[in-house]
Amino acid sequence: MINNFINQDYINNILEDAKFAKDDIICRALDRAQRGETLTHNEIAALLTTENPALITRIFEIADNIKRRIYGSRIVIFAPLYVSNYCENFCAYCSFNHSHNFKRKKLSMDELRNEVKILEMMGHKRLALEAGESDEECPIDYIIECIKTIYDMKFENGEIRRVNVNIAATSTENYRKLKNAQIGTYILFQETYHEQTYEHVHPAGPKKDFSWHLNALDRAQDAGIDDVGGGVLFGLADPYFDVMGLLLHNEHLEKKYNTGFHTISVPRLCPAKGMNMENFPNPVSDETFAKIAACIRIAVPFTGMILSTRENHEMRKKLLRLGISQISAGSCTGVGGYAKRESGIHSQFIVSDDRSAVSIISELMDDGYIPSFCTACYRGGRTGDRFMSLAKSGQIGNVCLPNALMTLCEYSMDYGNDVFKEKTNAIIKKELPLIENTNIREKTLENIKNIQSGKGRDFFV
Repeated sequence: MINNFINQDYINNILEDAKFAKDDIICRALDRAQRGETLTHNEIAALLTTENPALITRIFEIADNIKRRIYGSRIVIFAPLYVSNYCENFCAYCSFNHSHNFKRKKLSMDELRNEVKILEMMGHKRLALEAGESDEECPIDYIIECIKTIYDMKFENGEIRRVNVNIAATSTENYRKLKNAQIGTYILFQETYHEQTYEHVHPAGPKKDFSWHLNALDRAQDAGIDDVGGGVLFGLADPYFDVMGLLLHNEHLEKKYNTGFHTISVPRLCPAKGMNMENFPNPVSDETFAKIAACIRIAVPFTGMILSTRENHEMRKKLLRLGISQISAGSCTGVGGYAKRESGIHSQFIVSDDRSAVSIISELMDDGYIPSFCTACYRGGRTGDRFMSLAKSGQIGNVCLPNALMTLCEYSMDYGNDVFKEKTNAIIKKELPLIENTNIREKTLENIKNIQSGKGRDFFV
């Protein structure tokens, strides 16, 4: 059944009305947001469209407060892993476009193991598996084989504990296969919710079907995958339209499945081989992008927000204060890129933050954040509405903070030098008292001591 829950006229009318919203109305909406109340579509649209510097400053402050209240200082760390760049689509913004002439590749299982080994040596425990769309060269059974191969690998310092998957929209049957393969979150970007723009930038290939793509997360939920993530590529259409589309999509999933997006990704259109940025008439400035991120955080306080290395160091640092809760580190966006970083790998997009994983992680700590390598909720079955119920009740801190501290301690012991270990110990000393549950706090301290003494690891709450 097709669920056409994106009403373009409705979104356009809300955005048009928002242009005339008076400042006092926006102030009252921000007061409500600060109290933790849910804002209406009209109020979110008014926040998006305001150009009042004082109000934008307050939007930023409230977004930061919301993030700190719900997520504390934790920042989840992950890395993308590209396994195939074969693609049947002609997406105007993507370097994997079927019409582009370059040597295509997919990883053999031995090559995959080498990439995973490198990622694990960087300290990663959570990967996002990425692939172009090609049923012939990259069928679902190949993706399943990749996931199984990754999970079967064991290292001296542990293993990859969770594979999230970002592959093309597929059938309910194939989503059941992904569910049985024990994936983490299934992530699919709608790219844009504006149907005419969607069709323009997807002129041919299976991805051209707007409705098939739009309803993919319904099929994933029907197949039992209760952790799903959405996103758009800001810069294809009117960015405010796409924010409202994301919110409507999230509400649709909440209404139908009792759980909306587990994460929302906020990639922004950036240069890639074979595409010309001048062909896209909706560029998003840094100022607008920051406001978008803050408004999404206000609109969906309990949803994780993901930022990739499309953004540069400075922008990523700024957006961490406006709602972002997950970032990639040490990323390569080409097939086989971790093993051959300097050998002309064909990347999906140009990486703007090319710092090493350890330098990103170390700076996060210097800035007062807790880099988290936690995958406990996936392994403990706290997914879908079970995760959201913990988040909305305020109890998620008694789960996420202990696991963040334990996994940071584990990372420090495995990969950190003496200076890094000192910084880790300082964070543990500062953050441990913030665990409200006494029993969990004491158990976390015991586990940390065991990790540091080599008596055990891989504990989670």
